[in-house]
Parts: sequence; structure tokens; C-alpha cells
Amino acid sequence: MTPPRPDLAGFTIDVFQNEYLPAGSRDVNAIVTVTSGRHPATLDTPPAAEIIIVDCSGSMNDPADKMAEAKAATAAAIDAIRDGVSFAVIAGNEKARPVYPSDASLAVATPATRDAARQAVRGLQADGGTAIGQWLLLAHQIFTSGTRDDGGPAPMRHAILLTDGKNQHETPEKLSGAISWCEGTYRCDCRGVGTDWEVAELRKVSTALLGTVDIVADPAGLAADFTSLMRAAMSKEISDVSLRVWTPQHGRIRFLKQVAPAVDDLTGRRVATSAQSGDYPAGAWGPGESRDYHLCVEVSPAGVGQEMLAARVSLVAGAGAGAGVLGQGLVRALWTDDEALSTRINPHVAHYTGQAELAEVIQDGLQARKEGDEDTATAKLGRAVTLASEAGHEETARLLAKVVEVVDATGTVRLKKRVADADEMALDTRSTKTVRTKK
Repeated sequence: MTPPRPDLAGFTIDVFQNEYLPAGSRDVNAIVTVTSGRHPATLDTPPAAEIIIVDCSGSMNDPADKMAEAKAATAAAIDAIRDGVSFAVIAGNEKARPVYPSDASLAVATPATRDAARQAVRGLQADGGTAIGQWLLLAHQIFTSGTRDDGGPAPMRHAILLTDGKNQHETPEKLSGAISWCEGTYRCDCRGVGTDWEVAELRKVSTALLGTVDIVADPAGLAADFTSLMRAAMSKEISDVSLRVWTPQHGRIRFLKQVAPAVDDLTGRRVATSAQSGDYPAGAWGPGESRDYHLCVEVSPAGVGQEMLAARVSLVAGAGAGAGVLGQGLVRALWTDDEALSTRINPHVAHYTGQAELAEVIQDGLQARKEGDEDTATAKLGRAVTLASEAGHEETARLLAKVVEVVDATGTVRLKKRVADADEMALDTRSTKTVRTKK
């Protein structure tokens, strides 16, 4: 095993599971909690780059204050960029245009460059259509053009993308291609202002680019949201790392999902590093940050009383065999004929299994409601009410109550005839947010 880097050795990995399996069972489930240490003040923060992408399509003029609030939010985000961080601002409509610097480069944050950027943002005007893929590609170009003395890109790259509308001026295939091209290059938090944008479109961007998606229904809330996003980005100290999962011969990973602070299925993001191991993106980390992952591994069953290492989960920095290991946890399997042992459900596994299902039934229920399938919508959203109650997810329960009339917490609901678009979209965008189980 490659020794840990001394400056990053504070990472810990804890595994929560019931390792006892009934005879013949193949599936091993575990919750893996990864926690970043509070690194010493002497730790050098890697060079960072930030890009703010502002929708400047014609619809940003309706209502009239939307564009003004977007410009104010961009200025607030610029103010939150710390000295020495490279940054840029992009304006997007059916094309993408560098606003600051105007030559599609990156400026280094100083009081003077922040002031110049705010001046450039004040001049933005809303006009034209929406082609989000073009915006993402320009950000990719700027991020990869070289921001360090050695000509290489900054290792910490993050963008904030704001839009108020649907991606109507390019094909879905072009957007998908742009997302694929940008994947692994930078992280992107997406925000939709108002209610005329598509949750599914922005979720596709944020999921692939390891960011978040949310609604800001009232444009007046943009500045506070942008400031919060930028401060969170500025808190990151460690550039992109990966979860490396090893499984035994004939083992197979059925799924790997991040389940806290939000549900994100990473199963399809595996990059093989050997015949029996692969890496999954874990993004950038700040001090004291903690995330939970649900791992399910299928193994060849052994005899009663036999034990097997079902998986080895490592957090690694870098790629390939030379990657530095920052922490490691072991997932075990032990076959037994003791029913009392094998039928125990680990509370952490049960908790997050329910939360992953909660996100799924909310999204399925809202889609059925849009399609006019009231029976399916009622059943799915009723199930969501039950799961939210069981998990103690008060925020989700509150959002559900704006879409359905809750008869009782066992899942009996009635669809509301009139639901505000903002309430429905808030439930959709926040369906993947989870509450953590107590360790």
C-alpha cells in the first residue's frame, strides 16, 4: 500500500455493516463514512480557479429585477473570492462570451481585479436564447488554458452556473456532449432562478460535474446563495480525490452511492485501476468534512463459519498505482447459520437505503403527476411521506406537504389540485438531500 501523504493523513474511513450473512448469500452491504481531518495551518492550499456563469438570455428581463439581482449576486460571489485565486465571469445566451477578463483568460483575485470584474458585470444586458452546453465549453476552455507559473491548470476548479430557462437553442445531444467533455475537469454548482427552467437539465449538469442543484424562486435570494456557494468553494483545501474499491476475485460491485449529504449514484463513474479495483470520483474536500457512501458488493458465497474480505475501500489522491492512500476501511463477510445474527439489519444501512428510496419515489411521483397519472403519483408520494417520517426528514416532509394533503404518516395522501411551481420544483431539486444517521 502506498503510504499516506503526511499533510493529508488526517482522513478517516469508518465502516458500518452487519458482516453476518446467511448460508448461500452473496450480497454484502456497508455504509462507508469518510471524514477529512482538520489539517494543520501550514498546509498549502492548492491553487484554485473560479468561474461564474451568468444567464444573459432575453428571459432574464422578465421580471425586470431578475437581471439586476443576478448581477448583484455575481458581484457578491466575486467579493467572496480570496486573494490569489484565479477567476473569470462568463455571460451566456445562445453563445458564451467572456465578460471578465474579456480575452477568455483568468485574472488573479486582488482588490483591483475584483473591482474591475464588478464594473464589467454591471454592463451585462439580457438578450437572446439559451445554450448551456456552450457556456460549459467556454468554462472548460478557460479552466484548461493554464493558470500557474508552469502553464498548467489550477488543481481546484469550480464554477457556479445560473439560468432561468430551458436549454432551447441547442440539441440535447450537444448539451450531453458538452457535459461529457467537461466531466472530471471542474466542479459545477447549478442554480435555477424562477420556475421556467428544467430541473432534469440542471441535475444532469450538476451530477456529472460533482456539484449541487437548487432553486432560487425569488431573485432577491440570489446574492445570499451565491455568497454561500463561493464561501463553500473557498473552504476546500484538498483537490479532487477518489474512492478506490478493491473486491476479491469473482466479486462484483452492484452499486456505490454517496448517500450523505446528498444521494448521488457513482456506480457508472468507475475507472478501472486493475482487474479487481476501480476508482470513483469523490471531489474536493474541506477541513472536517464528512460524507457517507453505501457500497453493495456481490461475492461468491463461502461455507458456514468462513470469513472473507468482501471489499477494501481506500481514499486516494492521484491516479494509477502511484496514487497516495489517505485512508482505508475494510468490508467483511462472515457466513453463519445463526438466524439471529444474519437477520440483523444494520441501522446505518437501513437508514440510507430508505433515504435513497425516498429520493427515487419523490422524483417518480412528480413525473407521474406531470404526466397525469394520479394513481401512480399518489402511491409514490404517499410512500415518500412514510419514508420521510421514518427517517425524521422534517424538511422533506414540509416540502411534501405543499404538494399532497397528508391524511396520516402511514402514507395515505391526496394530491393537491393546485400546487405552486416553485414548491414542486423545490421538492424535486431537494429530493436527494439526506439527513445523517447518528454514528
